[in-house]
Parts: sequence; C-alpha cells; structure tokens
Amino acid sequence: MPPIFVTSSGTEIGKTYVSAMLTRELKPRAIKPLVSGFDEETFAESDPAALLAAMGEEVRFENAEFVSRWRFRAALSPDMAARREGREINFRELVDECVEAARKHDPLIIEGVGGLMVPLDARYTVLDWMKAVAAEVGLAPVLVVGAYLGTISHTLTTLAVMRAEGLTPRAIVVSEREPGPVPAEETAETIARFSGNVPVRVVPHGGAVSLGDLF
Repeated sequence: MPPIFVTSSGTEIGKTYVSAMLTRELKPRAIKPLVSGFDEETFAESDPAALLAAMGEEVRFENAEFVSRWRFRAALSPDMAARREGREINFRELVDECVEAARKHDPLIIEGVGGLMVPLDARYTVLDWMKAVAAEVGLAPVLVVGAYLGTISHTLTTLAVMRAEGLTPRAIVVSEREPGPVPAEETAETIARFSGNVPVRVVPHGGAVSLGDLF
C-alpha cells in the first residue's frame, strides 16, 4: 500500500484526530515530520502525543522524535516558525525521511501540517511535499475538512488543486471538531455532489468512523 498522507483545507480542522483514528484501525507506523506550537509543558495535548498514544507507544516528551523530527515552538507556518529559531527545513531531507519510512513500513501514515498550500520554506509547500513523495513511492491522500460555514468552497477548491496535480484523494473526511451551523452530514452530502468518485465520510463531534475499507 502506498503511504497514506493526511492533508487538509486549513489548520486546526482535525488532521491529527483522523490520523490517530486511522492509526488505531490500521495499526501503521504514523509520523508527523513537522509540528509547530510544540512545547514541553503542553506536550500531553500535542499532535505527536496523540499519534504516539494511537500507536501504543509511551507518551513521553523524549519520544516526540519518534513521530516528529522538525519541532518548533511558535504556532506558525513551518517556514515562519523555523525562521523564529534561526533554523530551516531541508526539503530534500523531509522527502527522503518519508520515502525511507514508506519503504520500511506498510502501512505508513504521514500527517501533514496546516493546509495544502502552507509554506515549508521560501520555495516549497505541503503540496510540493506530497508530489515529491508520490513521485517516488506513490501516495494515498486523505483530505480532512471542517464542518464550519464556508467549508464547502474551501473543500472543493482544495480538491480541484489536488486533482490538477494528480493527487486525487482516496476520501474526503468531514471532521466535526465543533458542532457547525448545519449538520455535518448535510455538508458532506453537498460536497459529495461535486466530488465525483471521491467518497465523503463524516467524523461526528467526539466520534469515529471506519475508513479502513478505503485502502
């Protein structure tokens, strides 16, 4: 199976929740190579901690590197967070880490950072990251979107970009982090009318669904 890459139409939408849910179901190796807003005091609530727990690994600050190689304190886009610390993300090393992990682990879940077009440095975005990994080992993208007002346009725009770049998602997951202005199922039905052959699933607030049949 090609690695599953969990991306999104934005930030704080539910990528980690869905990634952890998939991890518990599929029992893969899960990584989130880049993480911003990372702090020892709040580690227990961090994305790396959630993925460690989902894999059954000990949730300790010292184990964060098992999930995330590039960790930044500022809750900003990776390029900005790295610059605050006088650091830089080596794009080739990032891609190589994912490719190497994919060749060692089947299945593998790679959780992205922010939305599809978030900058990683002065040149590359999450989309470029996905394309580079896909060119070497293939990719099974999952697009996680919100249930908020405006998500339909954001979702379909992101879907159009992914399709144009040869990264059609295996599924669109509507993650109801908080109850929205309309039922998440109704939002999903509207998205599905325009998503063609891409299935749309709903993860209700505080709940879970099975996605294993998609892979």
